[in-house]
Amino acid sequence: MTAHAARTGIWFIGARGSVATTATAGCAAIAAGLHPPTGMVTETPPFTDTGLPPLTSLVFGGHDTLDCPLPKRAEALAAGGVLPHGLPSAVGAELAAADAEIRSGGPLPGDTRTDEELITAFAADIADFTLRNELARTVVVNVASTEPAPGQDDPRLPASSLYAAAALRAGCPYANFTPSTGLRSPRLQDAVDSCGLPHAGRDGKTGQTLLRSVLAPMFVQRALPVRAWSGTNLLGGGDGAALADPAAAAAKNAGKERVLADTLGAAPEGEVHIDDVPAMGDWKTAWDHIAFDGFLGSRMILQTIWQGCDSALAAPLVLDLARLLARSHETGLTGPRPELGFYFKDPDGGASALSEQYEALLAFAGRLRAAR
Repeated sequence: MTAHAARTGIWFIGARGSVATTATAGCAAIAAGLHPPTGMVTETPPFTDTGLPPLTSLVFGGHDTLDCPLPKRAEALAAGGVLPHGLPSAVGAELAAADAEIRSGGPLPGDTRTDEELITAFAADIADFTLRNELARTVVVNVASTEPAPGQDDPRLPASSLYAAAALRAGCPYANFTPSTGLRSPRLQDAVDSCGLPHAGRDGKTGQTLLRSVLAPMFVQRALPVRAWSGTNLLGGGDGAALADPAAAAAKNAGKERVLADTLGAAPEGEVHIDDVPAMGDWKTAWDHIAFDGFLGSRMILQTIWQGCDSALAAPLVLDLARLLARSHETGLTGPRPELGFYFKDPDGGASALSEQYEALLAFAGRLRAAR
């Protein structure tokens, strides 16, 4: 196999969004030696010699309903402090090359195509990308905005499921980094069972839920009953606008609540509130208020504040997942990969405690190394 043919594709659903733009620009910056791979677990020593595709071998494309070119999108993120100043111009050629590989998504308002026609069109775009670039394989990663959960009687598949079905039809491993339905639609069950492709999780674990997955086991292990756990998220940007829809926010919060219920044995009192604050741009503040009992019933409180940029937290994880799924596909692994539950709020059969998930991921690295 030639070096060119050994390249690996990453096809983003939501390719012009903040996460995809940050991942594309970040990969180019790391490959060029401009920045270290901070936040990339696959660039740590346990993953040496596991056969993961090099960052220099990754080729980017995707679907999006937006038409803002990636270089302009990157400039906006740099102006907002998400990307380092000067980075968009330093990796301008790579951003332009990725932008040339982005195809129009859908369905858009007024689109009369059936679900089958849309799946066929999306799959053809992915297959064409893989063929033209002589890629060994392409991994499809959904990083689009959260969509509301579909109703039981909805006659159409949600957009995330259309793209997921297209990924399977194009023969591509798939990861759903959003809370949207994706492969979880009952109407796709037969296709998922018979696809023979590796796929992973739902809803990436980046900020507030990452912290919850670390703290909740602490209360269980120290026999400290949690009476209530409430939270608030303030965020702007595209995610803030999307999550202003109560149905989309409910889909997002389901994963946050599941982590607590799975770990504590039952969901404690309290809710998570999500507020759209456009002035915050792509930055987010997440606050948690935890009420728990101490020895002899003493009432105690723990409060946490997480401030950061979700796209900068998510981008290295997305690159990790794409590389791990590509290597899984190369070694012949199929079906849901519970070892990748480390990255998700809703893993396929993964443990809730982050430490347990990390140990499973390290064991998976050993399995990939042995397959070389």
